[in-house]
Amino acid sequence: MLRTYRDQAIVLRSYKLGEADRIVILLGKESGQIRAVAKGIRKPTSRFGGRLDAFNLVDLQLHRGRNLDTVTQVELLSGYARPLGENYEAFTAAKVMVETVQKLTESAPEPAYYPLLHGALGALVAGRIPPDLITASFLFRLMRLAGWDPALHSCAGCGQPGPHRLFSAEVGGFVCSSCAPPGSTEAPPAELIQALLNGDWEQAGQTGPRQGEQVRNLAGWWTQYHLEQRLRSFPFLQKESDEYS
Repeated sequence: MLRTYRDQAIVLRSYKLGEADRIVILLGKESGQIRAVAKGIRKPTSRFGGRLDAFNLVDLQLHRGRNLDTVTQVELLSGYARPLGENYEAFTAAKVMVETVQKLTESAPEPAYYPLLHGALGALVAGRIPPDLITASFLFRLMRLAGWDPALHSCAGCGQPGPHRLFSAEVGGFVCSSCAPPGSTEAPPAELIQALLNGDWEQAGQTGPRQGEQVRNLAGWWTQYHLEQRLRSFPFLQKESDEYS
């Protein structure tokens, strides 16, 4: 195996190492999750600059290490960090996305995660679609790629044809009143979730802000249930919508 390799990657997060370095976690187009050291990045004279900020799309060269690789070259392809940092709602949505991808790729890389995340971040920057809908679409699609696709048009418990208004992550999607366990929640129409899964923005775009928040929260609940852990960034997205509603 070659000790040096190149890949396109999206920066998921980074954290300090020592006095001048950072450990950077990226999603590589070919390599899956990459954990690497960016040496000297916190020095004012660093050649990396802000290219390894979270959300940026980069082309990079790395040297393989035993536990961590080392970043040797970085070229910025799409600078998403700055425009996302200027829009709090888009920023918090992006935080949810990269956190979810990081958790999913720790043990099970999936090539389709990369273009999905790239497209979602680009949509947030473009600003033509509400961040709530982009987040919900991303999470439902990501969970489908991971093998968790909700039952939308029939009861997840007994198969009774819908439409149904209650949703249970525990049972597996929409449920009839007979199969609904405690904790089931009223959900937005199955047609909206289907449109988000299909990327049908003409239909999904007819959704009002309240229903957008509702489907985003449902997608977050569905995701956290199947991850079997909470997303630390998700409450900030909910708090933002509460403050500005």
